[in-house]
Amino acid sequence: MMSIDPVKLDRLAEVAVRTGVNLQPGQDLVITAPMAALDLVRAITVHAYKAGAGIVTPFFTDDQITLARYEHAPDDSFDRAPNWFFDGLAQAFKGGAARMAISGDDPMLLAEQDPAKIARLSKATSIAAKPAMNPIVGFEVNWNIVAYPSAGWAARVFPDMPVDAAQGKLMDAIYKASRLEGDDPVANWADHTAELKKRVKWLNDHSFSALKYTGPGTDLMLGLADGHIWKGGASPALNGVTCQPNIPTEEVFTCPHAYKVDGTVSATKPLAHQGSVIENIKVRFEAGRIVEASASKGEDVLQALLKTDDGASRIGEVALVPHSSPISQSGTLFYNTLFDENASCHIALGQCYADTIEGGSTLSPEELKQKGGNQSIIHVDWMMGSDAVDIDGITKTGDVVPVMRGGEWATG
Repeated sequence: MMSIDPVKLDRLAEVAVRTGVNLQPGQDLVITAPMAALDLVRAITVHAYKAGAGIVTPFFTDDQITLARYEHAPDDSFDRAPNWFFDGLAQAFKGGAARMAISGDDPMLLAEQDPAKIARLSKATSIAAKPAMNPIVGFEVNWNIVAYPSAGWAARVFPDMPVDAAQGKLMDAIYKASRLEGDDPVANWADHTAELKKRVKWLNDHSFSALKYTGPGTDLMLGLADGHIWKGGASPALNGVTCQPNIPTEEVFTCPHAYKVDGTVSATKPLAHQGSVIENIKVRFEAGRIVEASASKGEDVLQALLKTDDGASRIGEVALVPHSSPISQSGTLFYNTLFDENASCHIALGQCYADTIEGGSTLSPEELKQKGGNQSIIHVDWMMGSDAVDIDGITKTGDVVPVMRGGEWATG
């Protein structure tokens, strides 16, 4: 028997529609989700039509169908992806549709599969998906991602519990992390966004040229892109709709300079990626590129990731999250980036977000590059903050301003 509270699931669906994607009357909605999340998709669809949705169109993946490909498909299948599908999504977004993604796949589904095939298929899919991802990366449309506690995922997070109990416990954790408690979760999000905007304003007012990180195994000077803009909380997409892309979120983030990062970084949490858990990542940057990388577990997956394309060994996002965030304080490792990135300061290998550079949505890829924006077919976040990490802002005149001390904001 599944122990997912239907009331909590319905509240998550309502907030995803009203606060997350902020669906507009007459707007179409495209949903991508694992088949296990069907109950949540149904609830989202109800709330979407109540909000005036034009057409709600869901697309599903399924664990057993995914595994069937790895176990039975011919070798050349792993160098291909359905371009027609992603072209269709791109057409939907061009026509004004909003996008919602539901996270909840078993993070270790592919743990026993050939890492080379996983890497090949991931690359082929990333290339094929670019037309559909460009409107998301460029924040052209309102979009949102929320999570569903599938049985496979719940069993990984709480392996010592019966699966139905684990699902109930994971639902409770998602509910709390997603700020759905109390009488009015929409108001919760409005208050939370206001707090994030205070941090955004402070950082943008200082307009630092770089951030200096110091901590165990970390000594890093991270340059920021020319004209970078800090963002966080609900923001307006280029179509004019203000949405909250990630539920949950605790971060403020911006664009690093892809060619001005130097020093060493040690991860503070494991990274679940492509069915593997990569532990104790340590890297060294020179002029923005990772020139040395190691991990105590999953190093082969990390090395393959860094070789995906020219931009995979540089970073496209830097985010600040206080150690006291609810997700961090829960002590739960979710094996899911949507949650784990909100427990810690982090950086992302690969593609930058154009809207974190002033006027970025109108710049060509070459113009973005000149300002320091990275280009890649990947975007993979990993955590490098803790209560032992200090961060300073370096002004354009070389002054040092405390940003974080012991993993907490240095300012009120």
